Amino acid sequence: MSKKTVYDANSISILEGLEAVRKRPGMYIGSVSTKGLNHLIYEIVDNSVDEFLAGYCDQITVTLKDDGTAVISDNGRGIPVGINDKTGLPAVEVVFTVLHAGGKFGDGSYKISGGLHGVGASVVNALSTWLEVTIKQDGVIYRQRYERGKVVNPLEKVGTCKKSETGTMVQFLPDPEIFDKTYFKAAMVRNRLHETAYLNPKLQINYINERKGEETTVLYHEPDGIRAYVRKLNEGKQALHEPVYFKNHSSGIEVEVAFQYTEDFGENILGFCNNIYTIEGGTHITGFKTKFTTVMNQYARELGILKEKDSNFTGTDVRNGMTAVISVKHPDPRFEGQTKTKLDNPDANKVVAEITGDETVLYFDKNLDALKKVISCAEKSAKIRKAEEKAKTNLLVKQKLSIDSNGKLANCESRKSEDCEIFIVEGDSAGGSAKTARNRKTQAILPIRGKILNVEKATMDKVLANAEIKTMINAFNCGFSEGYGNDFDIAKLRYHKIVIMTDADVDGAHIATLLLTFFYRFMPELITHGHVYLATPPLYKAIPKKGEGEYLYDDAALERYRGKHKGTFTLQRYKGLGEMDADQLWETTLDPETRTLQQIEIEDARMASDVTSMLMGSDVPPRRKFIYENAGEADLDI
Repeated sequence: MSKKTVYDANSISILEGLEAVRKRPGMYIGSVSTKGLNHLIYEIVDNSVDEFLAGYCDQITVTLKDDGTAVISDNGRGIPVGINDKTGLPAVEVVFTVLHAGGKFGDGSYKISGGLHGVGASVVNALSTWLEVTIKQDGVIYRQRYERGKVVNPLEKVGTCKKSETGTMVQFLPDPEIFDKTYFKAAMVRNRLHETAYLNPKLQINYINERKGEETTVLYHEPDGIRAYVRKLNEGKQALHEPVYFKNHSSGIEVEVAFQYTEDFGENILGFCNNIYTIEGGTHITGFKTKFTTVMNQYARELGILKEKDSNFTGTDVRNGMTAVISVKHPDPRFEGQTKTKLDNPDANKVVAEITGDETVLYFDKNLDALKKVISCAEKSAKIRKAEEKAKTNLLVKQKLSIDSNGKLANCESRKSEDCEIFIVEGDSAGGSAKTARNRKTQAILPIRGKILNVEKATMDKVLANAEIKTMINAFNCGFSEGYGNDFDIAKLRYHKIVIMTDADVDGAHIATLLLTFFYRFMPELITHGHVYLATPPLYKAIPKKGEGEYLYDDAALERYRGKHKGTFTLQRYKGLGEMDADQLWETTLDPETRTLQQIEIEDARMASDVTSMLMGSDVPPRRKFIYENAGEADLDI
């Protein structure tokens, strides 16, 4: 491996201190849920990947230990152990105890880097009960231990090794004072590691799970890179051609793209910058989409598929059926957006567009059959879109009043979206109670009749024709998908909270799942921006002979009540929301002071897409396999 730059104690630059991390962990890792917990592993892994990108590492091992710790090791250069001139401390201690300290802020130590902009190691340390770092460098093994971000003992030599053996090993135990749960979700970790292997074809990542009952060892190595990733994303679908792949660079930016079309309707485009998944897209995705649409329209006219009088295909038409992975390596990425994962560099747009234009023409000039199949997907999309316009059945245009055609929506009085919330309620009976119980100033009620359409199995024309779906789109006031009369715009959202309120039974769970599938597929920003919630109505009310009654939200709460309550009591079981009167519904489910809402978040967007397709799609065998493998985790209401 090449040795091009000096990486020593003085490569570590310091920007600021570490004080606020434990007080406000969400600012640094997103949340203190399982998503944030797993993020600790990703931060250390990303540091090792940076060593790989710099040309000094090709092996990373991630181990989940039975004692609850995680261990991440690599065969890179090892974090410098010499004294940093600015602090008088060992450089490794600076990396783990000072926020924004690392080789990524100097000039030349890392030309390309990912991670949380260099705060990773120190944040992981601050949010761990304890952390130990072991470094092999120059034939010596060094170790230092920290507890809740503070140094326990000075950096010490603990052994010797061959001079050729170098690298860093980090072991840490997440702090239960910080996190809701401290048990790493193995499936999420594995998925992220596999994704990293796809994005870095020469890197080998070993995953080892030593936890009791979960013992697993897997090697992730994907020599075909993102081509293999696209094939994986399209598993179980009818592919129309082999994946198209190209890689090139310009102005110091490297661009790598793979895409493939299938018979499925819709698109699935994943963007990455320096191995960071850009869930909100950004300039690299915009550059690809814009140029690809231009090229396809040019081809459609050259082939006579679009006549002179015909309008161009829209971007949505052209990407109908596309699965794509777009990965850029940028020396100075800038991120914006709600989740800080939207690439903002204008030069990325220009370079990606330039390379996409050149490379797609080179490919399709030699592969006319593939070109015709891609254009046929655009024709199919355009046909549905034009039929909608011609039939005048598309109700997705902006209406003057925020009501649906049947007048079922009981809107709220306030026009300030940040104060408003809408409850999507199962059934007219519960809807009637909710309309009576609500705060009319800020709470809107939308009853829905029965189970809505399963959009995962439906064609676009059926989705657009569904009355319940059109009612929701009109009520939310922020449009729908792209290219169907009213493009989605999160800034126009009428309600800050969209609350799904269904019965606490199997049918209620099914309705909630259908609604979430619709939001995820056609309005994903509602979820990624934190606007979607599940209401949690109680299952029981325990009424003792003396004293106040108590609402119980699950069977575990009932068992706890029985254990602590000595006297007799009457137990009411609510089989549905309609069984509660308006006062009870307000007290348990609508009142912001007393209710409990579950915010819907996506821990892993790619995994969420796969699971949604598996559980809600038409392909039965994968769903059957999933049910068999996870039956033990199901909560049955029988």
